[in-house]
Amino acid sequence: MAEEKRTLLELCGSVEHVTYHNDKNQYTVLDLATEAGVVTVVGMFPFVSEGEELRVYGTWQSHPSFGDQFKAETFDRARPATTAAMLKYLSSGAVKGVGPATARRIIDTFGDKALEVMENDPQRLAQIKGITQEKAQEIGEELRRAYGIRELMMFLGTYGVRPEETVLVWKQYGEASVACIQEDPYCLCGEGIDISFDIADAIAESMEKPRDDMGRVQAGILYVLRHNLNNGHTCLPADKLTRAAAQILSVGPDVVQDGIYTLCEGFHLAAEEIDGQEFLFLQKQHASESYIAARMLAMLSMAPNAIPGAEEKIAAIEREQGIRYAQKQKEAIQHALEQGILILTGGPGTGKTTTLNAIIRLLQEAGERVFLAAPTGRAAKRMSEVTGEEAKTIHRLLQVDWDEKDNPVFTRNERNPLECDCLVVDELSMVDAYVFESLLRALPFSCRLVLVGDNDQLPSVGAGNVLGDLIASGLFPTVQLKEIFRQSQESLIVMSAHRIVEGKLPDLRRHDSDFFFLPQEDPKKAAQLIVSLCSVRLPRSYGYSSVTDIQVLCPGRKGELGTVELNKHLREAINPPARGKAEAKINGALFRLGDKVMQIRNDYNLPWAKEDGTAGEGVFNGDMGVITEIDKPGGAIHVRIDDKDVVYDFERASNELEPAYAVTVHKSQGNEFPAVVIPVLDPPRQLCYRNLLYTGVTRAKQLLILVGRRGVIDAMVENNRKTKRYTGLKWFLQNRRRGDKMLCLFWKECYP
Repeated sequence: MAEEKRTLLELCGSVEHVTYHNDKNQYTVLDLATEAGVVTVVGMFPFVSEGEELRVYGTWQSHPSFGDQFKAETFDRARPATTAAMLKYLSSGAVKGVGPATARRIIDTFGDKALEVMENDPQRLAQIKGITQEKAQEIGEELRRAYGIRELMMFLGTYGVRPEETVLVWKQYGEASVACIQEDPYCLCGEGIDISFDIADAIAESMEKPRDDMGRVQAGILYVLRHNLNNGHTCLPADKLTRAAAQILSVGPDVVQDGIYTLCEGFHLAAEEIDGQEFLFLQKQHASESYIAARMLAMLSMAPNAIPGAEEKIAAIEREQGIRYAQKQKEAIQHALEQGILILTGGPGTGKTTTLNAIIRLLQEAGERVFLAAPTGRAAKRMSEVTGEEAKTIHRLLQVDWDEKDNPVFTRNERNPLECDCLVVDELSMVDAYVFESLLRALPFSCRLVLVGDNDQLPSVGAGNVLGDLIASGLFPTVQLKEIFRQSQESLIVMSAHRIVEGKLPDLRRHDSDFFFLPQEDPKKAAQLIVSLCSVRLPRSYGYSSVTDIQVLCPGRKGELGTVELNKHLREAINPPARGKAEAKINGALFRLGDKVMQIRNDYNLPWAKEDGTAGEGVFNGDMGVITEIDKPGGAIHVRIDDKDVVYDFERASNELEPAYAVTVHKSQGNEFPAVVIPVLDPPRQLCYRNLLYTGVTRAKQLLILVGRRGVIDAMVENNRKTKRYTGLKWFLQNRRRGDKMLCLFWKECYP
């Protein structure tokens, strides 16, 4: 740090005013009173308050709207030294429970010893009128908390730990944070913090911790398993885990195996022999998949009473609506009425919606309360449109809340179940093990469960392969709709999607339908063609909106035909800069009025409001919207997401929003678009496979255009490698003896 300070400019002064502060990442705009005058300073300042003395190191920069600013890289702080500075500091609200009036009484009573008394002898505050012994203790704790977290941020900041990560450390360990880190730096890699192993290793090395220390080895093993949750795995084969951990730890496999044994003995890991091979789970994932298996087996064995007369009821709908259900559709409807669980799968045009509407209608006519849910806002909205019934996101249905550490929890659970007789879940392929477990915990025991999805699409972003494992178990009534109805046979999109699933090349020669292939060998020319299609040709020929109707779907993010580069070109063509059109550049990210944007992570506590006065919280990964306002003085960006208005502060926007003129196929799951354009020229090898192409194709409702090389399409169709996921759910379900054991445990848990 000393070397850094010598190369940067230095400013000293007291904090005059805090203009803006982001609690999540600690980005701050403040006025610093220096000897040369008041200076605007921007940077990461954890828990800074008016009255504090700062020594700031950084550089001058010129902001197009706000003029000259000092951008802080690092800083030192001193506690307020004078009574005037202390009064200003305490009056600013820096210490919870202390306002201007209380601050004045504390300063009048203790003078320049006020902060020392508050920190070390807070009981003395009780001699001040209006402060009880209890409140005095609370004030002391708040001051120590404020000082502690600031010092922690300064300590961890030298190792590259971000402020928002430091806050997570404090929430986990509180005042003992530094002591915990000094004793075990690898606690930073734990669940709920998830700082990179390299950073924890660097801290350990600075403390001269031995590299073969068993604590380090165990931390490395756990880190590999947690890291692989991001790749969808709920477990790993023991040999793969051993090799990966040995590599990041630079130790021998025997050392790793000793660590695995110790972790299993301490119940940090769970081991299972699956198909003759040992697999290792984190306890949370093991418990989650075990619970899903137990609950599903319980529901299978305790199905609700069958609704009689299914055949007659189906025939009545056929007569009333003048339709004929295919045999598989009738089978699905009958299963839903007569059994507790139904899994309904099928590709586009196979009549899933028609079948689902019949199921919902007949269950409602039988007096059952039917709830509908989907994993994303777009999917829920589409479900509502095709069924005529209200559908909610799973998170909204389960009423997400937050615990004392700001972790999301669902208020609907075993103790507060949903008041429904049947739950229908659409797009189940997108639902991970944790969310599905949470859904099951919220169901009454007598509830029916109808699970709808397409197993040929990409799996969930989160860990698990719920739909695939449930089907593969062979234990649950499953109906796969394969017959393509006549009206859908007229769609080349539908027919092409089914050919892709079957491993056949779609017809790329036709140019008179809803499916087009435009050959292009040069990436730059392909990018130009895509921009022209989205900005000019398709809007002119079909009347599509470039922003709301047309979506570019890319296999990956990188390269000339990845989302990053294409978004730049598409934005300049579709939404170019203009006089009077507001825009803001935040931490290198550009936002412009009218831009199409996507939420890139779940934000459970982000508020939203609708025009009808409805309000709520939660915006989720994959949600798309349009920027409707950029409020520079207020540091806010307003986004319209479907029918919801969401306000982001600048820092939140830079962390959670990305341009969405082009998005990856993975990010598009659960969405449908009138027109889709897919570049297929030089995708990364690891993304050149069948179900990625199939997922992209099935996002198009009216028009699909592939731009690129025929050979790439051939390769993707021929590569039937589905995204490999290591999971235990299928095995838990099929292992009957263990399933019976889990069932007993399940009953004990629910009915102690």
